[in-house]
Amino acid sequence: MTIDMIWQAVSMLIYLIAMIVIGFAAQARTKNLTDYMLGGRGLGPFVAALSAGASDMSGWLLMGLPGALYLGGLVELWIAIGLTMGAWLNWKFVAPRLRAYTQLASDSITLPSYLGARLRDRYGIRLVAGLIILVFFTLYVSSGMVAGGTFFESSFGLPYLWGMLLVAGVTVLYTLVGGFLAVSWTDVVQGCMMVTALVVLPIVGIAHVGGPGAMIEAINAVDPSLLSLTAGATAVGVTSSVAWGLGYFGQPHILVRFMALTDPHEAIAGRRIGIGWMILSCAGAAMTALVGVAIYAHDTGRLANPEAVFITLGQLLFHPFVAGVLLAAILAAIMSTISSQLLVTSSALVEDLFRAFAGRDISPRGGVWLGRGGVLVVAMVAAFLALDPSDTILGLVASAWAGFGASFGPTILLSLFWRRLTSWGALAGMLAGATMVFWWGSMTGGIFELYEILPGFLVNLAVAVGLSLVTPAPPGDVEAEFDLAAELARR
Repeated sequence: MTIDMIWQAVSMLIYLIAMIVIGFAAQARTKNLTDYMLGGRGLGPFVAALSAGASDMSGWLLMGLPGALYLGGLVELWIAIGLTMGAWLNWKFVAPRLRAYTQLASDSITLPSYLGARLRDRYGIRLVAGLIILVFFTLYVSSGMVAGGTFFESSFGLPYLWGMLLVAGVTVLYTLVGGFLAVSWTDVVQGCMMVTALVVLPIVGIAHVGGPGAMIEAINAVDPSLLSLTAGATAVGVTSSVAWGLGYFGQPHILVRFMALTDPHEAIAGRRIGIGWMILSCAGAAMTALVGVAIYAHDTGRLANPEAVFITLGQLLFHPFVAGVLLAAILAAIMSTISSQLLVTSSALVEDLFRAFAGRDISPRGGVWLGRGGVLVVAMVAAFLALDPSDTILGLVASAWAGFGASFGPTILLSLFWRRLTSWGALAGMLAGATMVFWWGSMTGGIFELYEILPGFLVNLAVAVGLSLVTPAPPGDVEAEFDLAAELARR
């Protein structure tokens, strides 16, 4: 191991120890299952906003997005634009209403339990929603572990298995011990690391190439179209990219942050902080890619892997210890997503599948240990799948964002803003949306090049509304609860 790698390893070790310390600090405030799964509904707007952002973006923000922009230019920024629009709408309209309604609806601590209480369906929709979360988020967690193993393998030459187990072990430890608060607090640190890295690196990089003018000249010498948002764009391509924003309405690991807010009105501050973080981060990713073009000029001999542009620039421009901190930011992005999805999957297993059908009460401490057991079980299954990082797992995960967005998104929106939604309409809509996503994704050519979340989302809406209108209306107490939730969200 070279001296540069030793400096980078020291940075990584400090980061990993800090995450474990935060996990044990959160343990002291975890007394029951609501604390473990939802932080006792005591999350402030700053923590909620950064936690939602960090758990959402993952390694895509520091590797996938800069890599795509490095190769294709600013036209690849449409996905980030769509995501930012979707996140803003989610914070503006969904966050305050969901925070109010989930507490009114039997003090629900998971999305499936909320839908069951909201629609007065104790088993059906809760079972289906819990199973969807359990299956797909287990695959998501597994893919994160794969990313962690690959990260250590490519950055330090560590065997894939050791790297995967190291990432899984540390992430599972702080999640297991501290629950939702540990995940949220570590997300704040991880989110700050990510945005700081994406702001500092481009600034230093621009200075390195001689300033903004010199950077633009160097990019124009490679390909002027790289600076255009429309060069090479098609209507289907732009629509598909912007449609990614629809996914936010149905992502359980993001929506649970809204449910954990101390008060519905804190969504206002959360929106400002969260969207500011996203804009800074996405702009930083774009500038990182442009600096990469100016320095490496698409020379594959100098930058063989475009997704490594952030890593390579960090090693070029900074002292090895600082470069190690930048590497730790990538690991932070990966781990923040694993921990959030791990906890949501555990909650689906414990709260929506075990407790919903057990038919007996559980003590506060017993609930915490059940939650920890759920984390451990899901982590073990995910780690087993990650032992062989097959294309099948990664391919399924690639469509999971669309699957969650199309199955849960319209259902959540209708449950919050349409009093006439029935349990049959919601259940049929969820299944129809998910089915459309997988069918559409299996087709190729022509209109099927459109991202599958859009047709899936629209089909869910149509089926849910149509079937709700032909099935018996909800009872009067549902309408009264609906009106109260709307009033509490407005106060």
